[in-house]
Formats: sequence, structure tokens, C-alpha cells
Amino acid sequence: MRVLNKALISGLVGTTTYLTAAVAMAADGGLPQLDVSTYSSQVVWLVISFVALYALMSTVALPRIGEVLEERQNKIDDNLAKAEDLKAQAEAAASAYEQSLASARSQAADAIREVKEKASTEAHNRQAKLTAQLSESIKQAESSINKAKLEALSGIKAVAVDVATAAVSKLINEPANENAVSSAVSTALKSRT
Repeated sequence: MRVLNKALISGLVGTTTYLTAAVAMAADGGLPQLDVSTYSSQVVWLVISFVALYALMSTVALPRIGEVLEERQNKIDDNLAKAEDLKAQAEAAASAYEQSLASARSQAADAIREVKEKASTEAHNRQAKLTAQLSESIKQAESSINKAKLEALSGIKAVAVDVATAAVSKLINEPANENAVSSAVSTALKSRT
């Protein structure tokens, strides 16, 4: 309606300007439509034409244009509402995606930590088991070495007693006393071990 009022006002201003120019030209004897003697009939027909066009525009054309504009605005509003809904859905989907991604990362980190802890525990258990086995093997080896040492020492004592007896017998050209040589060899071996 405001547009129509503005058009009406601008039309009246234009008409007034036109009539002023027409009167000036008629005075010069110019165009016949500007002849002052026909001026009143032209004004009457102008008013009739203007009222008829105004009635036609206000009842037929402008309501249709208004409907089209209103329909267009409704469609734009609907499209904007749909766009807002789609935007909200997209943001919700992106948020859900980010949350699931964070959850997956957290689960992966937990799984990795759990596997590391399990592997560490397993390695520690295996190392403890291996250490126990090695300790047992070392004890057995030391026991075997001590046994072999004792056997070797007892064998050495017997050989040492035989060698010392033979050496003393050769040195003194008499048979040596085996008990004295045996006690001397035992004393010498004890001082070395």
C-alpha cells in the first residue's frame, strides 16, 4: 500500500509539472493538445483515466503482485528454516562424529595401555622365571664345580702324597713315612685353599 501511495504522489507531481509546461507551450501557439480551450476536458479525462487505472491497479494488479511477493517471501522463509534445520543437523552430526572420534581415541589409548601393561607383566614374569631358572642352574653348577673341586683336590692329595713320598724317598734314599708326608701335604693344601 505504501508503494501505491508513493506512486500516486509521484504521478500527481509529474502531472502538475506536465500541465505547467503545457500551459507555457500553449501560450506560444504550439501543440493542439496543449490548447487552453481544451484544457478542462483534458483534465477531466486525465482524472477519469487516473481513477480507472488506480482502481484497476489496486483491485487486480497490485493484489496479484502482493500475493507473488508474499508467496516468494514465504518460500524464502521456508528455505531459510530448512537451511537452519540442516545446519543444526550437520552441526549435531559433526559433534557426534567428534565425540565418537574422541571416544575411539580414548578406547585405543586404553587398549594400547592395557596391552603394554600386559606385555610388561608378562615380560616381568618371564624374567623372574628365567632368573629363578638361572639361579637354580648356577647353584647346581656351583655345586657340581665344588664337588668336582673336592674330587680333584682329593685326587690331587693322593697324587701329591705319592709324588712327595717318591721325591722324599729319592732324596733320602730310604722309604718315606707315608703318614708324615700325608699330613705335610694336607697342611700345604689347606693353606692354599
